[in-house]
Amino acid sequence: MPSSSVVPLDDPTLLFTNAGMNQFKDIFLDTVRPAYTRAVNSQKCIRVSGKHNDLEEVGKDTYHHTFFEMLGNWSFGDYFKAEAIQWAWELLTGVWGFDKGQVWVTVFGGDSADNLEPDTEAEKLWAEVTDISPERVLRFGRKDNFWEMGEVGPCGPCSEIHFDLGPERCDKKGQPGHICQVNGDCGRFIELWNLVFIQFNRDELGQLKDLPDKHVDTGAGLERLVAAMQNKSSNYDTDLFMPIINAISDLSGKSYSSQLGNRTDNAFRVISDHVRTLTFAIADGALPSNDGRGYVLRRILRRAARFGLVLDMHQPFIHKLVPTLVGYMEHAFPELTKRAEHVINVIRAEEESFGRTLERGMDIFEVDVAELEKANLSELPGERAFRLYDTYGFPLDLTQLMAEERNLTVDVAGFDKLMQQQRERARDAQKSVIYEADALGQILPKTPDDEKYKTNVLTGRLLGYVQEDRFVSEGAVPKNTKVGLVLDRTCAYAEAGGQVGDRGTIAIVSGDIIFTFDDTLRIGSATVHFGETDSETLSVGDEVTVTIDLVREDIRRNHTATHLLQWALQKVLGSHAHQEGSLVCAEYLRFDFTHPKAMTAQQIHEVEQLVRKKIAAGAPVNSRVMPIDEARQLGAMALFSEKYGELVRVLSIGAETASNLDDAFSREFCGGTHVHNTHEIGSFKITREESVATGVRRITAMSGRLLNEMLYRQNDRIDDLTRILKCTPEQLADRVQALIADNKKLKKQYKKGSQSDLKTAGQQLLDKSKTIESSRIIIGTIPAASVEVIRSQIDWLRKKAKSAVVVLATATEDGKVLLFAAVTDDLIEQGLKAGDIVKHIAPVVGGGGGGRPQMAQAGGKNPDKIDEALEAADKFITTKLS
Repeated sequence: MPSSSVVPLDDPTLLFTNAGMNQFKDIFLDTVRPAYTRAVNSQKCIRVSGKHNDLEEVGKDTYHHTFFEMLGNWSFGDYFKAEAIQWAWELLTGVWGFDKGQVWVTVFGGDSADNLEPDTEAEKLWAEVTDISPERVLRFGRKDNFWEMGEVGPCGPCSEIHFDLGPERCDKKGQPGHICQVNGDCGRFIELWNLVFIQFNRDELGQLKDLPDKHVDTGAGLERLVAAMQNKSSNYDTDLFMPIINAISDLSGKSYSSQLGNRTDNAFRVISDHVRTLTFAIADGALPSNDGRGYVLRRILRRAARFGLVLDMHQPFIHKLVPTLVGYMEHAFPELTKRAEHVINVIRAEEESFGRTLERGMDIFEVDVAELEKANLSELPGERAFRLYDTYGFPLDLTQLMAEERNLTVDVAGFDKLMQQQRERARDAQKSVIYEADALGQILPKTPDDEKYKTNVLTGRLLGYVQEDRFVSEGAVPKNTKVGLVLDRTCAYAEAGGQVGDRGTIAIVSGDIIFTFDDTLRIGSATVHFGETDSETLSVGDEVTVTIDLVREDIRRNHTATHLLQWALQKVLGSHAHQEGSLVCAEYLRFDFTHPKAMTAQQIHEVEQLVRKKIAAGAPVNSRVMPIDEARQLGAMALFSEKYGELVRVLSIGAETASNLDDAFSREFCGGTHVHNTHEIGSFKITREESVATGVRRITAMSGRLLNEMLYRQNDRIDDLTRILKCTPEQLADRVQALIADNKKLKKQYKKGSQSDLKTAGQQLLDKSKTIESSRIIIGTIPAASVEVIRSQIDWLRKKAKSAVVVLATATEDGKVLLFAAVTDDLIEQGLKAGDIVKHIAPVVGGGGGGRPQMAQAGGKNPDKIDEALEAADKFITTKLS
């Protein structure tokens, strides 16, 4: 089986695919029956969050990674412990040639909390089916030998295979009391392979339930195996990492010596690991952002960039490593080649953005250091270090390095406490994800739904209804209560692939009782119609008629128009413009795609023209279900955020029949509803083009009936404007341009007058200002003006006076107050700060504000109190400077 995406599909319990078994979860839960009972694969994995989080260990040792490849062999209700153990031993020692005298294994030693006995079966099998020495089979508890994918889901005892690399590989030599041992804390013993025996399912309450079948899930880390087989002392010294490390060396001019504890070598390891994670995650559709998996990616990128400073790389560099990685990994993962340009664009933009964030973080660090020095303290508090980590992406070890340069230490214990609290919050959030959908999906009856492509009306029978997390299969449907009806057949389309679920009604065949549903969802293998009824006589077992709302026709038009838009974008922008997501509803269509910059007006016009030509041409629209490999060979495009089975539905536009897809100009994997001929779309118009994430643009567009209605409304607005401006529609643009030019001219005249008035007022305040030890205290009111002009005047006063504190107030045209304070650097050193001044006086005018020591601003709502506020400022400043 091929690797699944590192971005989990249809699994809200995971941020990233963290194990090879993720794609087989439905098989383990018995919600999907596999077409095979044995499988092997190499899965792309990322472990940076939740239960499995190796981020903080990366760089410090030779074997931890955020991205790695997990080799696995699987049994779905077929072979079990005996075969898994025998074959693992045979492969390791017989085929790969590992020394039997260096191999150790562990088995599950039981757990009282879960009321589980030791796995004596596996323990005995190691002695029976292999020739390993019995003393090399060790028992360990739940932490080491009970495997769980997450807080909920399939799990079971495991047997781990460890390899003794030799006493020379111990990195804790000389530490008092240290003993080299399996599952110890040094580098001598390393885990190579984990044989997991999936027997249980842990539910949302934490309870273990026996699975219907027993399964085998084994996982061997490619990076560790390669290091052992190539006789390397570090994973990073293998050909999986050295091309990147050499590229980093070329960029930085620094050399890598493979030493642990060396600041430069640690940076090489961190960067080479993180660029792999970023490249594979972005290639699979993830994007840096401020929440969820996007936030994790942003943190990883910033961590790599910050370690780049250790190598004196102060300009964006991570994106330059992507071609090297793609060059030697694309043979195994061809998706990298297709997405390389997109990955480079996203990383480059994020690096440039972080450059600005890094400057702000350094400023914060300098402020923290100044406060410590002023208080004669030598330790940066844990909460300050954590703020730099959490907000600005500063890893703890690099904050420590910056602190060392200033002869300071960091409260690591305080930082660790806050980090642990954050991890607990993340785990709690993960546990709170609604897992009931998995459990519910197992008990709901399967709904055949092929009729959704054929008709808008059909008759079926009510099998039951979903209320919260329960399925009720008898009695009446509750009145005026949101529930989901499950029928034995339906023509409703359940939300999927960006298309919204159908709306409509369900009525008793023999009566007029109506259930109105406003959404249709797929739960497990069931199609569920969510809505409510105002009657108590709709009951399980009733024969009912499903009628789909006519807005389905608008959805059809928009969905086919989306496919035309994808085709046109690649024609105009290039093949890199891949779909990242979409929303298809009755009112409009929304389409996200990869592109590094905003589209020009000309490009938008060209895309619209191409789509309209295909609409006018009346191209036939056909669909065909076929094996996924055959569909890919035909060039059918797939969406990265969708999960596909062995059979896929291919939607083609331009081929006369579904059997001859070679003639189609558009071929995409799609399970949605569509028009039969592009002419049915009627019309098409892009209404907005915007950015939604780094390297991803979004188009919003309309088609058909609702577009026409929108255009009629727009025409009414144009009529209103032409009447107000007394011009024809053709003259509108020129008339508006003239008004804008006049407005700019008036603003310029107003600004010039304001500057003149302010300069006069400022000179008067300077002339009558008092002096405290050669420093001028400039306080007073000034005429209303823009903030920009006032700040310019304050800068002029500071330069004129050289040593000064300035406090100005003005009443705005809308009856409010603006307060400004500025302090020169010599007075800041004496403890006077602009931010403190405005915080002290702003409450007098009924407001608040703040700012930097040099310049601060506040607002208020009581202009009658301006004189009182200025008097308070005078007293505050005099007291401070005296």
